[in-house]
Amino acid sequence: MSEKLLTDVALNVGETFDKIKKSAENSGRDPSEIRLMAVTKTVAPEKINEAIKAGCDLLGENKVQELLEKYESYDKSAEIHFIGRLQTNKVKYIVDKVSMIESVDSLKLAEEIEKRCSKINKVMDILLEVNIADEESKGGFSAEEVVGISEKIGDFPHLRLRGLMTIGRFGAEIEETRQYFKKMRHLLVDIKAKNIDNIYINILSMGMSADYELAVSEGATIVRVGQGLFGARKYV
Repeated sequence: MSEKLLTDVALNVGETFDKIKKSAENSGRDPSEIRLMAVTKTVAPEKINEAIKAGCDLLGENKVQELLEKYESYDKSAEIHFIGRLQTNKVKYIVDKVSMIESVDSLKLAEEIEKRCSKINKVMDILLEVNIADEESKGGFSAEEVVGISEKIGDFPHLRLRGLMTIGRFGAEIEETRQYFKKMRHLLVDIKAKNIDNIYINILSMGMSADYELAVSEGATIVRVGQGLFGARKYV
């Protein structure tokens, strides 16, 4: 891999941190409250490790097979979250490799994670995926389901609910997206106010390359950036 490509990654990471800082400060937030996640789908480990070297200590994996293929090549100083659609029959392959599963979109999946984590005596941090725009093409819980599901998750000893995740509607106008992000923030506050056992709500994962600055201004604590760090994806 060319040195220029790796240099570009480092520059992109630095610029993204700067934009996060500016957006946070403009919103009266502490920039240290926000984590930058490097979304690694289809990206070579060399480029990912360069992002880690540049200060990005959180990776987001979309595909189980890709995680398994690239895992040993990663700089282990970075934390890994799983952020993609996760089939129950593949949970067993990743529970020992990730520190959080952000894409819990059904009670059945939560039950499987609980089962697999109990076998290795691990408590897994999770986020509930919320289909905030009620899109038929997307999975996730509706906003109306989230509080009830949170209460059920509180009964699982090997799961620790840390917050919520959403993926904004593709092609939405800025103000529409802003309203979705505001609704997510209010949901988080509502769950927190319930004081449910085994629930440690403080994470709001939302915003991607096109809208992460807006997400920061509306309360995101994790922003997921792929193309903005690594350039356009190259699908094989």
